[in-house]
Amino acid sequence: MLVQVDLQSEFKKGNKMQAMINIILSYLIGSISGSMVLGKIRGIDIRTMGSGNAGGTNAFRTVGSLFALGVILIDISKGIISVLFISNLSFYSPIDASILNYINVLCGAAAVLGHVYPLYYNFKGGKGAGTLIGVLGVLLPISIPFALLSWILVLIFTGYVGLGTMIAGLVVVLVTFQQGLINTPFGYFSILMALFVIFTHRSNIYRMLKGQENQFKKIMLFKK
Repeated sequence: MLVQVDLQSEFKKGNKMQAMINIILSYLIGSISGSMVLGKIRGIDIRTMGSGNAGGTNAFRTVGSLFALGVILIDISKGIISVLFISNLSFYSPIDASILNYINVLCGAAAVLGHVYPLYYNFKGGKGAGTLIGVLGVLLPISIPFALLSWILVLIFTGYVGLGTMIAGLVVVLVTFQQGLINTPFGYFSILMALFVIFTHRSNIYRMLKGQENQFKKIMLFKK
């Protein structure tokens, strides 16, 4: 009986250790910045350009559309890899069903955190949207077209990319609720990520209130 209890205890410890390993690996993958990798190839540091942010929007404004596309693809891939592959690793210990219920969202959140606070670049990264798209594409793909539509509409009517991203994050929460998933690990994840995206865009909010935020005027329907 004592041996059985010890085995169960070791199994639970192994499960927790494997989950922790997967979460850390997801963070490390998330810390690989698309703009920094491509910038290294180009011989530039995007954090010294434009807004100083290492995300796709600043990449587009300062370097160009092709560079920005490469950045976005890399950042989206980080979220996909973390949720689809890293969350399922079990080389240290098998992962039981109870952990499987939430390990994917934890790995997704870790990847987003890595993108925003990358270990390799002095914890100065992007704002999380690109990697979050990759996570959502795996966990709730139906949310992507609704989030994208809301982002485009906000951009057309206001020209504010950051505002569109924040609204898109809130739309994902609404889709999660509509799908009956709000009281699940993914539901809690969607709420926390929406709040986190708003937090990472706090400087954009400040500039909008001051009337100093850059607008993407080329796409705006009503220009001042």
